[in-house]
Amino acid sequence: MNVEGIKDKYDIHFEEMFIKLQECQREKGHKTCSICEKFLECEIRDEYVIATYESMSKGKSGGFDF
Repeated sequence: MNVEGIKDKYDIHFEEMFIKLQECQREKGHKTCSICEKFLECEIRDEYVIATYESMSKGKSGGFDF
């Protein structure tokens, strides 16, 4: 969220991917992705990692906006 507490497109995408990741873990009966056989080639996890980075950097390359 930005300073005003309003969600931007990066925060919304992050939340969507977080839910998608949790659903996948629940379906497979895993508490973490690291024990999944598809850990290194998982598209959902890859999208989640990118969404996390973009949410933190707000789409800018380089450092994070904390």
